[in-house]
Amino acid sequence: MRHSSLRHASLRHPSVRLVIAPVVLVSLAATLTACSSTASGETADGERPVDDKATRAAAKPATITVTPSGKGAGAGRPVEVTAHGGTLTSVTVTDDRGRTLKGSMASKGTVWVSDRKAVPGASYTVTAATRAKDGRAGRAEAAFSTTDAGKVNKTDWRPGAGATVGVAQPISLVFDNPVADKAAVERQLKVTTSNDTEGSWGWVRDWSGRDRVDWRPKTYWRPGTKVTLRAELNGTDSGGGGGWFVRDYSTTFTVGARQVVEVDLDKHRLTLERDGETVRKIPVSGGTPGGDKRSWRGTAVLMAKEGTINMNSETVGLGDAYDKMVDHSMRLTWSGMYAHAAPWNAKYLGVANRSSGCIGMSDADAAWFYRQVRVGDPFEIKGADTKGTVEPGNGFGAWNLSWPQWRERSALD
Repeated sequence: MRHSSLRHASLRHPSVRLVIAPVVLVSLAATLTACSSTASGETADGERPVDDKATRAAAKPATITVTPSGKGAGAGRPVEVTAHGGTLTSVTVTDDRGRTLKGSMASKGTVWVSDRKAVPGASYTVTAATRAKDGRAGRAEAAFSTTDAGKVNKTDWRPGAGATVGVAQPISLVFDNPVADKAAVERQLKVTTSNDTEGSWGWVRDWSGRDRVDWRPKTYWRPGTKVTLRAELNGTDSGGGGGWFVRDYSTTFTVGARQVVEVDLDKHRLTLERDGETVRKIPVSGGTPGGDKRSWRGTAVLMAKEGTINMNSETVGLGDAYDKMVDHSMRLTWSGMYAHAAPWNAKYLGVANRSSGCIGMSDADAAWFYRQVRVGDPFEIKGADTKGTVEPGNGFGAWNLSWPQWRERSALD
């Protein structure tokens, strides 16, 4: 009976083992799951594994590239510094003469561009302070040099620095060599005035045959105006083989009282007006009618007070008509028209036009008038029989063009 009972009891043991085995298997499966990655690349508890490659990239310092670059680089363009892997916090560009180029940041601090162009025949050192993507400060350096200018262009300008001029005086620059890229040159010419005078550049052919650019106000200058020209031409190419500019130019001047000289050739009379009031009327004799000795009409500007000079008719294409010393000479055009003393024409003063093209007056009147006028005063000349209107390049004849006509001569408008 006992043996039988024991057998029956052992039949219940397998049922116990069947219950325990699944528990062990589940526990093992849970352990394996906790050590594996999910499909999204995250662990079961939401943490992302460390990416060593990305960490190394973030730790790299910022670098720079500079244009122009290398030895013998082309001049005539701004210096550009670009940061890679970070930003620029400051940039210093210095040439081999110790001059520093100013500039400004762009593209959220990743690019710096100089205000001025790299000039020919110079070496530059670039020093940049940088900040990498991880915030670390750094420093980068570069250097480059530009080719020599080869052919050089120069300019002569009026009026001179510190001058006091009349209300019609333009700013005028005459170039040694032709200027093919007039827009590039004009962009570098900066005029500032004490009262925001409106004006424009205009290109003309100088009487000498050279390229010239003048700046005139829309109307005569206001008395007392202070004017500054900054011709920032260094590093500018004239274009067309005219050569490079290798220096800057500047001048400042002041506009004096409003003086206007009215010349009526038909009435043989000159009138000086100052600030709208008549100062004096003077009898004169103009150019002989009917030929090459006639005077010019229109507005001429007093270019220079030359005093006593030799006047020779052969220099202005009039053969051997005259060769004499002339007092109180005031130049009005490059072609040879002056206002001056003409005592040899005394019987014609105020009566008839019998000069060789100039505006003549007595010794006494010429001496007084010479003391009154200044360079830049306009001579407004009218008459029925003249040889034409003063051209813009024949002296300062820009006032004989309307304002729209003058603005059309700008390379930028």
